[in-house]
Amino acid sequence: MKNRILILLMLPLFLVGQNTYVPDDNFEQALINLNLDGMFDDSVLTSAIDTLTILYLSNRNIADLTGIEDFTQLSELYCNDNQLVELDLRYNPNLFELNCRSNMLTSLDVRNGNNSGLWYFTALNNPSLYCITVDDIANANANWEKDNACTFSSNCGTSSVNDFNKTRTLLKIVDMYGRESKPLPNVPLLYIYDDGSVERKFLLK
Repeated sequence: MKNRILILLMLPLFLVGQNTYVPDDNFEQALINLNLDGMFDDSVLTSAIDTLTILYLSNRNIADLTGIEDFTQLSELYCNDNQLVELDLRYNPNLFELNCRSNMLTSLDVRNGNNSGLWYFTALNNPSLYCITVDDIANANANWEKDNACTFSSNCGTSSVNDFNKTRTLLKIVDMYGRESKPLPNVPLLYIYDDGSVERKFLLK
């Protein structure tokens, strides 16, 4: 009898759904406005978002899209004209359209295993974004929009710069406006290599 009572008392715990962490209040407010969430608690029921296919978040003053990883069925994401600094879309394999232009991005990872399925992509007007991590560099260069000073790479990290230097070839040097340049002292320049990687260098005179 005691065992049955214990099971009944624990049953509500199993019925409680899994939550997705959403720390940005403006992001959570947007989800509340879409009737996907009911209150401010830095979380949303995962079951309310994991089948959503379209999400329009343009011009909502959002600085952090943590939680977007659980929107696993998302095909259209418009998060342009916000204050996003980082955007990680590795767990959104069904993306068909992405507009993240006019943010403050310094990091963008789109290695979702289905870059060829991402038909529309624009990351224009992100002046501090110098590298976008992708699965397919050739496809991205042929079809996606980005600022001239930015490049596509399979690894935008700097942890293995020494390994890159052993095998990569310098293609060109550009300034912050995307214009080709020669190595100059006291001027920030971008060194673009044949493997898609990019380095920002500032040579002291």
